[in-house]
Amino acid sequence: MKKTAVGLAFAALTGSALAAESFTIDPNHTWPYFAINHLGFSTQHGRFNKTSGKITLDRSARKGSVEVTIDTGSIDMGLDKWDAHMKDEDFFNVAAFPTMTFKSDKFVFDGDKPVAAEGTLTLLGVTKPVRLEIRKFNCGANPITKKPLCAADLGAVIKRSEWGMTKYVPAVSDLVQLNIPIEAYKD
Repeated sequence: MKKTAVGLAFAALTGSALAAESFTIDPNHTWPYFAINHLGFSTQHGRFNKTSGKITLDRSARKGSVEVTIDTGSIDMGLDKWDAHMKDEDFFNVAAFPTMTFKSDKFVFDGDKPVAAEGTLTLLGVTKPVRLEIRKFNCGANPITKKPLCAADLGAVIKRSEWGMTKYVPAVSDLVQLNIPIEAYKD
């Protein structure tokens, strides 16, 4: 009887430890940003200040999913006038398209670590496949809050014209480096 109880307790613990875990993106530590060549002279950067989303991760089954929603109206270029220009119809057209989303239900693993998320990016109402590389993947307890979290840097180079954002191409580069540093707390 004692062996059966111990066995059941062990099975319950290992089963729950190996099952898929759910995480909620921390909007205070998830600020997507991008870099783009400006007129062949410099690399300009912008970021988005409002992001939300969910992640599931099952390392034993080598599966996962992620959904990131970015509020395009929260774009921050460092100058109010530039922010307004990026929000208009020439670029993010936030009146018609207030969000962009990345969704993936296919993680690529190297051992027990996810190294890429293959999914779709929806921007300006256009949905296209994108593979985000996952770098610096790490899970553990936040040393300040003591809450369990997972974090990573996701990134890809995209061609903005494929989503219909063509203003000033090629003077302002068609290639955009998209980066999404994510911290997500376990639910």
